Amino acid sequence: MPAKIPATVVTGFLGAGKTTLIRHLLQTANGRRLALIINEFGDVGVDGDLLRSCGDATCREEDVVELANGCICCTVADDFIPTIEKLLARDEPPEHIVIETSGLALPKPLVKAFGWPEIRTRVTVDGVITVIDGAAVSEGRFVPDEEALAAQRAADEALDHDSPLEELFEDQLACADMVILNKTDLLDDESLSAVSTDLATQLRPGVKVVKARHGAIDAAVLLGLGAAAEDDLAARPSHHDAGEEHDHDDFESFHVDLGTVADPDALARKLKPVIEAHDILRLKGFAEVAGKPMRLVVQAVGGRIQHYYDRAWRTEEPRGTTLVVIGERGLDRDAITKALTA
Repeated sequence: MPAKIPATVVTGFLGAGKTTLIRHLLQTANGRRLALIINEFGDVGVDGDLLRSCGDATCREEDVVELANGCICCTVADDFIPTIEKLLARDEPPEHIVIETSGLALPKPLVKAFGWPEIRTRVTVDGVITVIDGAAVSEGRFVPDEEALAAQRAADEALDHDSPLEELFEDQLACADMVILNKTDLLDDESLSAVSTDLATQLRPGVKVVKARHGAIDAAVLLGLGAAAEDDLAARPSHHDAGEEHDHDDFESFHVDLGTVADPDALARKLKPVIEAHDILRLKGFAEVAGKPMRLVVQAVGGRIQHYYDRAWRTEEPRGTTLVVIGERGLDRDAITKALTA
């Protein structure tokens, strides 16, 4: 029987840096034939398009598959299993499959899917990689200590609500075979040490924390863990093991189309107060900048906004500015759209 094809699950909260991590992985894959399954949250395929445009032979158009019909852990039978089967049916199946979940996905149900009869003899979970935003954790978000969390909420009204994001964060850590502590460039030495120490108390024995800046981790580190995660599910506890439903009604997304942008920095200044006023979790998309042949990528996590040019606009693609807005349910779409288009 041929060896099973390894699959790496890359999970993590919105804006943690999963897509950037995968781009670095592709650039250091040394010709290994990879397939990517991207579970984009929102109605514009931002992450998939970024990976397809990475300029590397390992991310050909046909090797990037987007699942945009909802959280991957809730569409296993309808989307994920058929996608895996199609990859396996190719004349040249991939040598390794990399799966980027949305920020909403629970990793354990996805790992369970590798026990389905259709794929269990041909694919194995090489490892679950959880990417976390080190700066966000340092600021006190998703802390499992309820007393500490209560103290932080008392000091900051913006945190004064019960959020399922905390359980989601804990589930992603509990299922991890490796944790990437990303954005360490935003932390001083004391904060970095504190975050690393706290993480170590929340992880299963043997799970390593790897520090990263801008998701720059070599494929040799990420691939080849040999975890066979589908065989030790009992060691990966979840808040949802008792049969609770994974409720995604707490989140919503929509996109806003804008005209040509005159100045990227001015756009960033415009986005910041809108994000703060409406408690937007994530904002991302592409922008057309006047007089520039290159496409501008816009990424915002909380109040941190990044923008950079990734490639030239293609002749056949429509130019413009489209931003995906992601937040907890109840976003004032009209007010946000009005503010962004003003």
